[in-house]
Amino acid sequence: MQYKIKEIIESSFESLVEWREHLHANPELSFREEETSAFVVSRLEDMNIPYQRGVAGTGIVASIKGRNPEKQCIALRADLDALPIIEENEVPYKSKVQGVMHACGHDVHTTCLLGAAKALNALKDEFEGTIKLIFQPGEEVLPGGASIMIKEGVLENPKVDKILALHVFPSMDVGRVGFKSGQYMAACDELYLTVKGKGGHAALPHEYNNPVMIIAELLPKLESYLCSLSDGKSPYIFAFGKMMADGATNVIPQTAKAEGTLRTMDEQWRTDVHEKLEHFVADFLNSKNAEGQLHIAKGYPSLINDENLTRSSMQSAIDYLGTENVEEMDVRMTAEDFSFYSQKIPACFFRLGVRNEDLGIVYGVHHPKFDIDKNALKTGAGMMAHLALKALD
Repeated sequence: MQYKIKEIIESSFESLVEWREHLHANPELSFREEETSAFVVSRLEDMNIPYQRGVAGTGIVASIKGRNPEKQCIALRADLDALPIIEENEVPYKSKVQGVMHACGHDVHTTCLLGAAKALNALKDEFEGTIKLIFQPGEEVLPGGASIMIKEGVLENPKVDKILALHVFPSMDVGRVGFKSGQYMAACDELYLTVKGKGGHAALPHEYNNPVMIIAELLPKLESYLCSLSDGKSPYIFAFGKMMADGATNVIPQTAKAEGTLRTMDEQWRTDVHEKLEHFVADFLNSKNAEGQLHIAKGYPSLINDENLTRSSMQSAIDYLGTENVEEMDVRMTAEDFSFYSQKIPACFFRLGVRNEDLGIVYGVHHPKFDIDKNALKTGAGMMAHLALKALD
């Protein structure tokens, strides 16, 4: 079957490139993927694949039924949304939407799933079971499109037994893929810190309580406190990347704010430190005669790759690509809302190499010069189709 998949993907390669370049040039932000959704629907209609629109707003769910479709159901998922980034690439398919860019490769993921759909649809008389195609909105922002699609029943009717997805990996050469069994990615929470002091004229320090200085003192203390709570065994990330205080050189503002992220790998420790960090901030601000709070927006859970599914998928990848093109990945502190699926059913989230140093394709995701070697589309589409069929075995 893998040779048939490769033939179909190879013959469809020009279409895959065209689809990806169209999506890249017309990015849409999370939960606003109206035109992207319409494009996907148009391609599904061309393939005569039945679908349902409007799941979680702009999401799409399609099904390819083989012989004996009730035997088993495997889902393949791709995300649709782009990021608020100004693209710096000078390519014919550069983003036409000012300030919005497919800098995380979701255009690639969607294209690969469409390519896999074409191959699987052509082979539907040669396998037993059902392949469910999930085109998901809003991966980049809380609460995550995956959580909404699950609530709206995407894993039911028919019930999904296993789910797979891929993600571009700019550190890996094109033609290669990577897998990691077990816990692979971190849980991710958003931190919103507000400090309210007393504003005034900078030249009259006895009349104000400077929230800028308070928050500047608080952040390193907060980091040290979190370190004291760690057992040193479970990795975590605690970082603030944004600060705001609307004052001036001689104007002390009333309020200062900071925003950051907390990444953890242990769910119980994650829950415990949320409460302790909030209390620490409250006590510190009280000691400074200031008000405010640390609000922690609970985000995506840790992504767990099912041991059996991932191990078998990795072997299937070796059969498809060769041993030299399949890597075992390390644990990452990045996060993905695919983790919501992984908490419900056996899941496998694998990596797709897109790097080509000879072409200058070396930039990471979320970078304004991120791009891919287009040959990754063949690898990704083929792998999704092949792994779905092997998962049905």
